[in-house]
Amino acid sequence: MNSQNEASVVLVHGAFADGSSWEAVIAELQRADIPVTAPANPLRGVEHDGAYIASVAGEIDGPVILVGHSYGGVVITQAADRASNVVGLVYVAAFALDAGERPLDVITRFPEAAIGSALRPATRPGMGGEPQVELSIEPAQFPNVFGADLPADRTSVGAVSQRPVVASVFEEVSPAAAWKRLPSWYVVSGEDHAIHPDAQRFMARRAEATTIETDGSHSVALSRPEAVVDAIRAAVAVVVPQAV
Repeated sequence: MNSQNEASVVLVHGAFADGSSWEAVIAELQRADIPVTAPANPLRGVEHDGAYIASVAGEIDGPVILVGHSYGGVVITQAADRASNVVGLVYVAAFALDAGERPLDVITRFPEAAIGSALRPATRPGMGGEPQVELSIEPAQFPNVFGADLPADRTSVGAVSQRPVVASVFEEVSPAAAWKRLPSWYVVSGEDHAIHPDAQRFMARRAEATTIETDGSHSVALSRPEAVVDAIRAAVAVVVPQAV
């Protein structure tokens, strides 16, 4: 249980990943005695995933900073409108969508990233048993798309353990933009092959987010964890100054 003067950090992974994608960031936050949790993002759709992460945040005593990577940015934007104790948002190579906007609306405004040709669809049973299309990254292309600056043994594991996402998330409209009312931070990955760096810079500027830019890949939380931790610590210091 947290003090009302202590900020907790909730790390929300994106598509094709799981909570282990935050392990280097978690280790640094724990060394700094910053409360942190990294729940599993269901990857079943914006409405469902946003409600799930909001419930995680809402069970935490005291203020919460939501941190989202990639598609996780869409999710934290939704969750922040549902959980009243969310006080800040950190986007890590993530979608920071405006109200009425879809991920595809942002993607198509900028040069195509390598992920576009690497996605592999498959039809699987949905939560209610109905068929739905899921997307995963072609394993042979996973290293270049997701973590070109990571060791081969790391990306080879990630390629076969990736969690697919329902294809519909890229066409779902964001109903709100929580970054318009909450202080926001953004970590731009300058060598990202999944979300074009110019798209990230655009979203960061639009959100008037405090921005840190690094030369990391899409897996920046693993390859450049210090940049991500710097952004999170800055957020904690602003929203709850007593916490750092």
